[in-house]
Amino acid sequence: MNILVIWRLLTVGGVNAGWRNRALYFKKHGITTDFLYTKDLGGMHMMEDVANVYVMKKKSDIYDLLRKRYDAIIVVDTSQAYDWLSDVGYRGPIIVEARTPELLKLKRNLQGIEKIPPRQFIVPSFYQKRLLSVLSDERAPITVIYNGLDASFFRPMECDDVPNKKIVAYVGRLDGRKNWRAFLRIASLLQKERDDVECWVIGGQHSVDKEAFETEWKEKQLTSFVKWFPVVPYQQMPHMYAKIRQSGGCLLATTKVESFGNTFIEAMACGVPVVAPRVSAMPEIIVHGKTGYLFREHHTRGAVRAIAEVLDDKQQYAEAGRGHVLNRFTIERCAQTYVDLLHNIVGDIHEV
Repeated sequence: MNILVIWRLLTVGGVNAGWRNRALYFKKHGITTDFLYTKDLGGMHMMEDVANVYVMKKKSDIYDLLRKRYDAIIVVDTSQAYDWLSDVGYRGPIIVEARTPELLKLKRNLQGIEKIPPRQFIVPSFYQKRLLSVLSDERAPITVIYNGLDASFFRPMECDDVPNKKIVAYVGRLDGRKNWRAFLRIASLLQKERDDVECWVIGGQHSVDKEAFETEWKEKQLTSFVKWFPVVPYQQMPHMYAKIRQSGGCLLATTKVESFGNTFIEAMACGVPVVAPRVSAMPEIIVHGKTGYLFREHHTRGAVRAIAEVLDDKQQYAEAGRGHVLNRFTIERCAQTYVDLLHNIVGDIHEV
């Protein structure tokens, strides 16, 4: 079976991390995955070793690709794709992955879907299913398939050069939704109150708020307390999580809304507890008081207390987090559901 995944942005982020893992699993089960993007924002290294990756802007090039014999096409939050598929007369099954966790933006990403209605919607959480249900008008069934990871790649490991302070790390883009300003506010409090902690920011080289972050980071005089690693290749992330775990630290999320959260399951798989606001899909991923800690949104002091709770009982959280991922979020568990769905939709009678 040959499938094509269409998404606008080739980033180092959760969507592509999830699809990297799926593509590797699909390949083992007779499914070849190609990817079409319209813009590369530094994610090529993440995908090029697992699949054919096309970055195209010209419609003629895109149309030539779409005319290939794909058994199914998966559209991820890309409204232009409905025009493209309609223009080339694609008649195969369409699956829509609706991942944008904000209602107005999700509605915008679904514009034009009536031109080539999907056979199936896929969402990465029950939170996202509820959000999509507001817009989908029961046009197609909605199936929840969590993102999965390779637990043999993301695992607790030992590494050298571990700081002698506990690392509180932010991993991801620097933008309004990820809410890096809240992270810096929390870091400012930690700097005043704990001498056994340092903060890390991992990522952000291609983010829209990169310059704004850098300015505020300097203005708040946090450059020595908050270490910034703008570019860390995806393949090196297990080593970063290892340093966080060995330091006795945690992952801190300040996000306003998430449809899933790949970095959270990556961290837990590596034995790193997660502290996050109690919003959107977070309670589906993090078991409060067991694999991490959930604090009230916008509550800076509550976040600091949650961090203290986790740092002071790190071993319990580390072991529970790894076990939680193995039980719910392995690629074998999550991607097999996708494989079964694809074979059902495409009507392939051959065994996987």
